[in-house]
Amino acid sequence: MFKGIFGKFKSDNQPKYGWFGNYLSWADVLKEADGYDSGIILERTKNALLKVKSGEAVYERDSVIFDKKEYPFPLLTFLQHSASLKGAPLHVIDFGGSLGSTYYQIKEFLNPGVCSTWNVVEQEHYVASGKANFEDGQLKFYNSIAQCIQDKNIDFVLISSSVQYLERPHIFLKELAAYHFDFILFDRTAFHEEKEDRLTLQIVPPEVYPASYPSWFFNQEKLLSHFAEGYDVIADFPPYIDGEQILYIDEYPSGYSRGFYLSAKK
Repeated sequence: MFKGIFGKFKSDNQPKYGWFGNYLSWADVLKEADGYDSGIILERTKNALLKVKSGEAVYERDSVIFDKKEYPFPLLTFLQHSASLKGAPLHVIDFGGSLGSTYYQIKEFLNPGVCSTWNVVEQEHYVASGKANFEDGQLKFYNSIAQCIQDKNIDFVLISSSVQYLERPHIFLKELAAYHFDFILFDRTAFHEEKEDRLTLQIVPPEVYPASYPSWFFNQEKLLSHFAEGYDVIADFPPYIDGEQILYIDEYPSGYSRGFYLSAKK
């Protein structure tokens, strides 16, 4: 699953990218979009992460390789905090975690006291590629949360820039809350100030790869309402990637990216 949020847009005579429109249905967006399952996205992500795995590159995000890492310090903080509260290393689900991008980004911090297993839940073609190219003793791949919890007692769920790419996100959020995992971390999640969620067409910068797909902007209160009965919101925090604090819809600064750390009520 593609996980990029791009805070700026091209204008004038340059091709535009970013978020556009206010669509009534997922089907309406798909009439203009390529969708998420394009083989080029998986192939470019796989090739970039293989370079990270082999040591040829330092860091990959959204299939682009970098020579310097940007660390998600809120995630690192709350992983360590959660492990300390549990008194044991965590079994983590990374929902929509691509081929393990975040895992490789923070692998050096996932010591035996913090993380026991890192379990990516993804689309089938990502899972197949992940198992073939990246799976190891700590990193695992699954087609669904239900499949993963058959093997692991999950403590911590990471949802980083993925829920806004689901066709029916509120159904997923309701199901997620019902599992009553100990800790949930939303990171790089797209919101706007309107009362209702907004469905847009996201056009990816061409230097990443040629693609477009549906993308939601949530009402923050509405999203968090799914967890009001079972969870406490311990902290909220801005995105760690520069440029995502403000997101542009139809070339206007109409949205923002935010993260939340939730702990299950006892």
